[in-house]
Amino acid sequence: MSHLNYNHLYYFWMVKKSGSVVRAAEALCLTPQTVTGQIRALEQRLNGSLFTRVGRSLEATELGELVFRYADKMFSLSYEMLDLLNYQKDAATLFEVGIADALSKALVSRVLLSVVPGDASMHLACYESSHDDLMNRLREHKLDMILSDCAGESLKYPEILSKKLGECGVSFFSSESYPVAFPACLEAAPLLIPGRRTSLGQQLYRWFDEQGLKVSILGEFDDAAMMKAFGYFRRGIFVAPSIYRQEILSHGMHLLGETCDIKEEYHVMFAERMIQHPAVKRLLATDFAELFAGRDRQVQASI
Repeated sequence: MSHLNYNHLYYFWMVKKSGSVVRAAEALCLTPQTVTGQIRALEQRLNGSLFTRVGRSLEATELGELVFRYADKMFSLSYEMLDLLNYQKDAATLFEVGIADALSKALVSRVLLSVVPGDASMHLACYESSHDDLMNRLREHKLDMILSDCAGESLKYPEILSKKLGECGVSFFSSESYPVAFPACLEAAPLLIPGRRTSLGQQLYRWFDEQGLKVSILGEFDDAAMMKAFGYFRRGIFVAPSIYRQEILSHGMHLLGETCDIKEEYHVMFAERMIQHPAVKRLLATDFAELFAGRDRQVQASI
């Protein structure tokens, strides 16, 4: 095989990744007919079918799966090359970070501020979403790094590296105090807690069962700031990382109790290619022990 049209191969790769000719055509700004024609030309060059139709869906043939594995390596490497060239040549180094919406934004801000210089030599771009969406965007080279409350997904992908930055216990707060001891007092009013799909939410539900608590859930929140806002408006008992205790108490809230049986964890995940990014290098070399022990005054002052 003396020549291969790499545009045809790229169109095939896009169709396989998106699962649809129509979606691939939209991403490529081409008509579906054009994409289909280019894939047929590639099939003729390879002397075999790359897709077979099953109902309304396209499934890759055995040849298609083989070609895709090689194409995926090729185009993934090309994106890595562009990423490296872009952040090395720009006047201001671009640093695109994904933040899981379940995390406390003040602590995330403190982590990022500790590694991003204040001399305008780096351009920080933050994107907030669910952990699953962030992992997909990281693997598609749309993010340089993500901060999340769990790292399990990163273990599935050898090209993704992860590091646990720290952890802290949680405390329960309310606009009212209750005469019943903790944790039984959590049955006295509706609860505002993180969503079930978050690591913290899952831990809470297990802990309630272990403690034999019959709690009433008023609301579940993926956004920690929104959950706390509901609590400030006297809408129930809410939970927050214990390192924010003093700040929350300063808003007139009552501390009902705290536990280290439940921990909010902070993990950083990044593609292996980003290990030389200046912000990633600084983050990996930074000790956040004071931050997660609640002894960092800047965190409490910035919430």
